[in-house]
Amino acid sequence: PKIDERVKSIGIDGYTQYGYPVSFWDVFSEKGTAVRSTISEMGPQLLSRLMELNEAQESIITLVFEYADQEGLLLVDLADLRTTLEYLGENTGSLGLNYSVSKASVNAILRRLLTLEREGGDVFFGEPALSLEDFMVTDRNGRGRINILAADKLINSPRVYSTFLLWLLSELFENLPEIGDPEQPVLVFFFDEAHLLFNSAPKSLIEKIEQVVRLIRSKGVGVYFISQSPSDIPDTVLGQLGNRIQHALRAYTPREQKAVKVAAQSFRENPKLDTVSVISELGVGEALVS
Repeated sequence: PKIDERVKSIGIDGYTQYGYPVSFWDVFSEKGTAVRSTISEMGPQLLSRLMELNEAQESIITLVFEYADQEGLLLVDLADLRTTLEYLGENTGSLGLNYSVSKASVNAILRRLLTLEREGGDVFFGEPALSLEDFMVTDRNGRGRINILAADKLINSPRVYSTFLLWLLSELFENLPEIGDPEQPVLVFFFDEAHLLFNSAPKSLIEKIEQVVRLIRSKGVGVYFISQSPSDIPDTVLGQLGNRIQHALRAYTPREQKAVKVAAQSFRENPKLDTVSVISELGVGEALVS
């Protein structure tokens, strides 16, 4: 009823709602199709950043990948990575100087792997790996597909959530062609409850999101962060966003009043508008658009 009321008040003629095909995805394979990637696809640099390894530990992970490439070994899941890592640690002397690794560093990486595994990393890494084409499909009428990721359980495993997003953003960045500034995007992301995404997020994830938001537009990808207040989004990311849609914010406490002022300051100054007052007075279905 609220939508009908709003459509009538705006005066849109011939408004009709259409159903679109929907796919449901779930890293834990409980509420939708499994979302998986292999260790090999993740790569040593991304994996090291995710586990927040130091320079020496990152070099060992790189050696693991090089050794696997030379021996024709496919690193699919965490068990493959652990086994190869342990093998290099135990046979470092017999494999030659190129593969000389510290046992202490290997043990430190194994502890990080265990943490990742306990949070659900063991279900994310595996086969078959998700392909970007699975997201960007249309039906016989040319309608795009809506993809919904179940994150209610995933959000409680911040490392796995970060792993998934880092991998997905990196895949988009590396594989999509440059197409300039298209009239409409080929793919749009909506991150609901965005403050949960940035709470305790690894620095590597925030840096990747900042990079993607800045450069991904030329690849035909749109990104929307949905949250109660702009203050929930880091300034480095917020500064890259070109469009803002601000719904009503009610301010009863000093902290809430400050949040309204922060939201108002994120808009360009308009002498015809008291942005702070407008944000506080917006009704249901109304928004201030930058």
